[in-house]
Amino acid sequence: MSAAPAGTPGESSPRVGRLRVENNGPVATLIMDNPAMRNAITAGMWPQFAEQLDALEADDTVKVVVVRGEGKHFSAGADIASVREILRDPATGKRDGGDITVAETALARFRKPTIAAIDGYCVGGGWQIAGACDIRLASENAVFGITPAKIGIVYPLSGIRKLVELAGPAVAKYLLFSGEMVDAAEALRLGLAVKVLPGGTFWHDIEAFALMLAGRSQFSIQSQKDLVNALSSGVPEAELAERNTHWQREMGASADPRIGVAAFLAKETPQFTWLRPLQ
Repeated sequence: MSAAPAGTPGESSPRVGRLRVENNGPVATLIMDNPAMRNAITAGMWPQFAEQLDALEADDTVKVVVVRGEGKHFSAGADIASVREILRDPATGKRDGGDITVAETALARFRKPTIAAIDGYCVGGGWQIAGACDIRLASENAVFGITPAKIGIVYPLSGIRKLVELAGPAVAKYLLFSGEMVDAAEALRLGLAVKVLPGGTFWHDIEAFALMLAGRSQFSIQSQKDLVNALSSGVPEAELAERNTHWQREMGASADPRIGVAAFLAKETPQFTWLRPLQ
């Protein structure tokens, strides 16, 4: 799950690392903080994703979440020293992603827009976190790799599904079989990132983009995120129609369309007010 071993298999000493949040007005940054190990995600860090995301979901002041690593790297993946423990579901004993899949699912189901800000290594389990975000923006210094074949494990099905969805089966096989690392330009071509930004202005550009999204109608963003996710996951037409009807009804009750049209006609910046779906 990691390009560079984060430790020696069988180590008994506790692994450091934490997931922390920094707030900048309407933008919250979820930081994988383990720079001594290239932000490898330890066994104790994976469950923190769902905990932190639940808190951010409930905080109406937060409109956009940026996911990044501390320092020079996004994440070198799951901590090799505890990878067998991490991949196993303690409730069932099955080995199909365990805490990694729980974290990935929590991020994929998060209703607010998420941006993976990828600098340096984005490898293995780190890619699963990036892949679960809505938008992946990469620094020109980013390096991507999906490396289960290098350590003899089966990549979690949830991660394979997302990789196939984003890059197609042929590219997924190439990356999974070879474990080869690809640079930012190649990652863009293969569909792993949607845009590559200059390294010198990367964090400034990430902040500006996140704040721009925070200023857009959150009704528009969250409704369209829900519908795009439904379309890409192949939900039945009846369910898709039901979701669309819900959002059309929500649009009729929301002030955002009136605010947006009035601001457009007045050549002003709209101040949208919608926060969360009707119950």
